[in-house]
Amino acid sequence: MQLSNSYKSLGEDFFIAAQPRKATKPEVFLWNQALADSLGVVSLMESPQQVAEIFAGNQLLPNSQPVALAYAGHQFGQFSPRLGDGRAHLLGEITAPNGEVFDIQLKGSGATPFSRGGDGLCGMGPAIREFIMSEAMHALGVPTSRSLAVVTTGEQIYREGPVPGAVVTRVAASHIRVGTFEYFYSQGNQAAVEALCDFAIARHYPQLSEQTGEQKYLEFLKAVFARQITLVCEWLRVGFIHGVMNTDNTAISGETIDYGPCAMMSAYNPNTVYSSIDGMGRYRYGKQPAIAQWNMARLTECFLPLLHPEPEKATQLGEQLLVDFVKDLETAYHQMITGKAGLVTADAEAINLCNDFLQHLRKNALDYTNSYDRLTRSLQEPEQATALQQELGDWYSQWQARLQSQELPTSEVAANMRAQNPSVIPRNHHMEAVIAESIATGSPDAAEAWLKVLRKPYEMQATTANFQNPPVDGDRNYQTFCGT
Repeated sequence: MQLSNSYKSLGEDFFIAAQPRKATKPEVFLWNQALADSLGVVSLMESPQQVAEIFAGNQLLPNSQPVALAYAGHQFGQFSPRLGDGRAHLLGEITAPNGEVFDIQLKGSGATPFSRGGDGLCGMGPAIREFIMSEAMHALGVPTSRSLAVVTTGEQIYREGPVPGAVVTRVAASHIRVGTFEYFYSQGNQAAVEALCDFAIARHYPQLSEQTGEQKYLEFLKAVFARQITLVCEWLRVGFIHGVMNTDNTAISGETIDYGPCAMMSAYNPNTVYSSIDGMGRYRYGKQPAIAQWNMARLTECFLPLLHPEPEKATQLGEQLLVDFVKDLETAYHQMITGKAGLVTADAEAINLCNDFLQHLRKNALDYTNSYDRLTRSLQEPEQATALQQELGDWYSQWQARLQSQELPTSEVAANMRAQNPSVIPRNHHMEAVIAESIATGSPDAAEAWLKVLRKPYEMQATTANFQNPPVDGDRNYQTFCGT
């Protein structure tokens, strides 16, 4: 497993060299063999102890030159000019057999010069959460970073009390954030913004490599915007709430990163928020599109000097980009909600029909995932169709009429809906139960059993039904906390 270090070519303003902290007694708790295979990582598991040593940070891979990345960020709307990796080490990059390049990063691997007094460590619970959530999101079809390993350190760390320590290995397309651009823009370092943009284009948007001058930066922003639109609509489709959509947690690649206080919505309500640090609901489920636009506005600000030499014209270009972002996001959202209902055209009638269904869910505090699952199954299960006709009345009849007007085979509509509506998601109460059992027993069995189901969320496996039940209280008192 040979690493490269292309990010270091940007220069020392972009990172600080930092060595991972050595763990006392590392042991592999979770290992992602499918991901390892896709990365071309061969034979590592022939020696589990070597895997533990490597992914705890005790032993460096060939050519690894660990660094902590520099970035700034708007956190809950307030700008922090210097954040950076406070408990993460970028080991380097790996080129997969298909030519794709991925960052390999350790989280919970000890303090760095960016730690601001923190210990840089991670508890076993948050590490397990990130591993399971990122794998579930990947299987759901949501763009995301992934987790290669969770390694326990053999040590206790202290949060509210002593908890087992762990290191999670994150695999991501990159760790370039909106906050990375903000870091240099806030310093007036336009050359660094340009260099970072060129690096991001080479890594993520090679189709723009022939662009030059102002047009290059305009097209780069459009490309980043398009991926953010896709990402947020995918979050909304599956009921995901990120919980901390700060600009330092917004990846230029368009992947989901930083799973700290994330959660899945149970009963449908756009105002759903679970994060303990989001008392005002800034990052609630239904506000995620608006926050994505706000974050893209912060990114656009970094590029205004590069869009046009005249500030007024640069501002006009930036404002138009953001107007288009809102329009494109609205279009994508409407395509998503109509697609979940099996409707092929997102016209006003279809949109209103879907909004009425969502209002029914909200009014009756119905489970988001299970309601769409039932709607999907009603096309091929007569008992579900009868039950929903009784529950939904005229709405169900109108929906059936709209489907019939499309003149598509029922089997095709059902398949289209199933591709949008999972049978199972990583529910919050199951997550807490699996984490608690994992810590109590020291065994990965509960996590592995759940992962087997979550890796095929659109299928009914033998044990899928065990993980479909919503929480008894609808998650009304559920809270999440930043842990990784």
